Amino acid sequence: MTSLLDVLDDFDRAVKNNAMPDGIGLIHQKMVNILQSKGLKGIGTKAGDAFDADVPKAVAEIPVPEEDAKGKIGDVLEPGYMLGDKIIRYAKVVVGK
Repeated sequence: MTSLLDVLDDFDRAVKNNAMPDGIGLIHQKMVNILQSKGLKGIGTKAGDAFDADVPKAVAEIPVPEEDAKGKIGDVLEPGYMLGDKIIRYAKVVVGK
């Protein structure tokens, strides 16, 4: 299952950047549906969330001018996933400092 996450990441980036023809988008959605039916679910880490060291993995820190942005996730580089109740990949995030 974890080997398919890289392919899913590529699909997600293409969708986000509107770089996919409609047919490829349908294949992406079919893959997502199949993986979800097998128990895969996203952890749901998003920019603006408070950083919790137990769930995402901080791969970088960036200085932020706003005090309320310190200790919060600035960007999600790779989403995290669970298979059933087990985390199979932690989200990779950038945190404000």
